Amino acid sequence: MKGTVVISCLLSLLLLQATAEEDKVEDFISALRDRSHIDETLRLATEDKSGDYAVAIEKLRKIYHSSIKPMEQAYKYNELRQHEISAYPGRTLGDSDPDGEITSKPMVLFLGPWSVGKSSMINYLLGMQDSPYQLYTGAEPTTSEFTVITHGEKIRSVEGIVMAADSSRSFSPLEKFGQNFLEKLVGIEMPHKMLERVTFVDTPGIIENRKQQERGYPFNDVCQWFIDRADLIFVVFDPTKLDVGLELEMLFRQLKGRESQIRIILNKADNLATQDLMRVYGALFWSLAPLINVTEPPRVYVSSFWPYDYAPDTSRDLFKREEISLLEDLNQVIENRMENKVAFIRQHGIRVRIHGLLVDRYVQTFKEKMSYFSDPELVFKEIVDDPDKFYIFKSILAKTNISKFDLPNRDAYRDFFGVNPVTNFKPLTAQCSYMGGCLLDKIEKAITNELPALLSSINSGKQPGLTSCETTGCGEKPKNRYRKN
Repeated sequence: MKGTVVISCLLSLLLLQATAEEDKVEDFISALRDRSHIDETLRLATEDKSGDYAVAIEKLRKIYHSSIKPMEQAYKYNELRQHEISAYPGRTLGDSDPDGEITSKPMVLFLGPWSVGKSSMINYLLGMQDSPYQLYTGAEPTTSEFTVITHGEKIRSVEGIVMAADSSRSFSPLEKFGQNFLEKLVGIEMPHKMLERVTFVDTPGIIENRKQQERGYPFNDVCQWFIDRADLIFVVFDPTKLDVGLELEMLFRQLKGRESQIRIILNKADNLATQDLMRVYGALFWSLAPLINVTEPPRVYVSSFWPYDYAPDTSRDLFKREEISLLEDLNQVIENRMENKVAFIRQHGIRVRIHGLLVDRYVQTFKEKMSYFSDPELVFKEIVDDPDKFYIFKSILAKTNISKFDLPNRDAYRDFFGVNPVTNFKPLTAQCSYMGGCLLDKIEKAITNELPALLSSINSGKQPGLTSCETTGCGEKPKNRYRKN
């Protein structure tokens, strides 16, 4: 009898415990924030015009391979890019592969101090909380790796060494930062509608009391590589970490010239009362003002970006509107991804054309100054040491519609010709063929006609068709404008 009573009591306790656990789960689920506005704002439910997009990508690839890449290879533009930080002030194309840039998705980069909610924000946007592949979060510095989240057929992690070895991923240039860095590079692939259109990159938090050398790899250089490729940069702060130290100051120096891509996020705003939030907002601007030297300050979003509901008695409506505004910014980047690719390839084409014209001018000047008894090395050293004496750059400005602000640094060509002898290059007059036409004609046609036409067709919503007369034109005999008749 007593045994029956004990068993009955135990079953009752187990039932009460199970009920309590169910209540906890229900409370937890009810505490999760509704994410439906994310899908609505980013239009993830709408059918992506993948057919038109694929046609435009193929058209852009054809223009690059037929009109820009031949001059790029003939005059070894890749060799110049080793020195292009000094060659082209401001944003550089770095060691980007144009083919990779054409096929890659827009990149959103998350930067900021440690434990401000960068990883939590990505978890929230992608709905990864409580999944096996959610980014680890905590009050202490948790993210020590650069994490690249991309679309894939199944959920899996990819080691940095594999990412750098696979040229199709566009991350192979990262090998130059060494094996120590590749061990700190992680990729996550997952099937997700948002990741079909954009790539997220989470970064280690900035810790002011840690020297860069202690990371074991060039942290600032790696950040610069990602900054130069990012279409949107979220710099995240929270109300308790507004101090500006040397590492954060260095980061904003690296962001100079990219102000249009920067969005400042004051995260965890629901932890403060309204009056305190206003004071923190002012303190944030006061801290960042010396670092952002622009007329129009960057947009600041104030909200709490994580999966759980806002704290009670806070400005819920304001935070929701701020979040939607940020999502609209993200959607704008996604919508404009094709236009940005065309603009990138056109900018790349302009630089390749300038490089070809300059190399051609160096070659012509060298041939003009050479005589039977001249020492080739001494003649060319005089030219490359003082190109202004021979009007190398001024002649390019006089003969072509090139802005002086687009000209590379003269010192870059001293290094370039130190590796590539001038005698290895043919003048532009010799870079013509009956079937292929002239390199200069093709690249000028791409810059002035084909790429703007492709951009117009994208903006007008027309499908850019593929023609069968890409190289020489239908029924036209290619002409060499340099050859005398």
